[in-house]
This record gives sequence, structure tokens and C-alpha cells, in this order.
Amino acid sequence: MMTVHTFFIALMVFLMGVLCLTSADDLVHTELGKRISLGIGIFWTIRLFIQFFGYSSMLWRGKGFETTMHILFSLLWTYLSLIFLLNYSR
Repeated sequence: MMTVHTFFIALMVFLMGVLCLTSADDLVHTELGKRISLGIGIFWTIRLFIQFFGYSSMLWRGKGFETTMHILFSLLWTYLSLIFLLNYSR
């Protein structure tokens, strides 16, 4: 069951990326695109909060590689959240 859920989560993230690469102009300039951007922004914001409040810091604290990845991905999710939410508010 976890394999199936993981597959569909990965598929959705992949499709969001494809949408951004192929329809960036529509996401920025149309009302529907702005609403889609809002949804994607909410998705990444929730993911950012889960990074800090859903996972135990014991998984990464004190481990060099894991701490580096925690910081890098936190920055990535912050960036994605801001980009999509700011697009909606424009």
C-alpha cells in the first residue's frame, strides 16, 4: 500500500513540474492559472510545515548529510511556497 501511495505522490509532484514547464505563461496570466498556483503554493507550504512539525529532529540532527539535506530542502520548499503564493496574489 505504501508503494502505491508513494507512486501517486511522486506522480503528482512530477505532473506539477511538467505543468510549470509547459504552461508557465498560463499559470501567471490567467485566473485559472493563478488558482492552480494557489493550490500548488498551499501544497508546498503544508510540506514545509510538515518538515518542521511532522518529522522528528532525531532523523537529521547531528548527522552531517541529513542536516544538509534538511536545510536545502527546507529552503527549496520555502522558495516554491513563496513563488506560487506570490503569483496568486499578483
